[in-house]
Amino acid sequence: EMAKIFAFVALALVCLSQGATAQSLELPALPYKYDALEPYFDEATMKIHHLAHHQAYTNTINQALTALRADEATKPLAKMGIDTLLKHLAEVPEALRQSVRNGGGGFVNHDIFWKSLTPGGSPEPTADSLLGAAINTAFGSFLELQNAFNEKATKVFGSGWAWLVCDEMSGELAVMATPNQDTPMMAESTAVLLGLDVWEHAYYLKYQNKRPDYVSAFWKVINWEVVAQRHKACIAKINGKKEL
Repeated sequence: EMAKIFAFVALALVCLSQGATAQSLELPALPYKYDALEPYFDEATMKIHHLAHHQAYTNTINQALTALRADEATKPLAKMGIDTLLKHLAEVPEALRQSVRNGGGGFVNHDIFWKSLTPGGSPEPTADSLLGAAINTAFGSFLELQNAFNEKATKVFGSGWAWLVCDEMSGELAVMATPNQDTPMMAESTAVLLGLDVWEHAYYLKYQNKRPDYVSAFWKVINWEVVAQRHKACIAKINGKKEL
């Protein structure tokens, strides 16, 4: 009889654990091995970056979400989903706002970053593709996009990110930079196509203070298929609004 009771308690604990996990964000697995981006991004940095830094941001946002869920007044915020929540930072209580901003931004930024990379890189978008044509319209050429992006990335003061974004109202592409773990997704109508982490923890083991070398290496491992899919989704959203 006692064995049945213990089994029941154990089952209940498992269910409770699964319920808690379902409400929490989990560290996304990398879509490749830690050494897959060598020699451009080294294995040691990738492990630390993913398992320590990205995990820390995941923990921070989960703690903030737990606090939001604990209060009936803020529970709806916790149910929004992280992408939507970041667009509603002004509604987050001041005591939790910075944790949501830093932890949530760090969580989504890194998820975008990892999925933007692939071993050996992939072919650049051609001029006759949807993305290639948009790049040429916005920057004049792929080379000019590289130059504009590299300038943003190398000139970020301290820690931050460089981005290629798509305006969800006009479809126009632009490059921009954000400080710390701020994300372009905080804006109501900005879709992220590509992002580069220029915090020192992303490159210092291999490149030390040579950030331009790290930025240059980034172009060797970009997954342009993923970037093109994000761009296609941005344009589809615009077309959907027009149909309405």
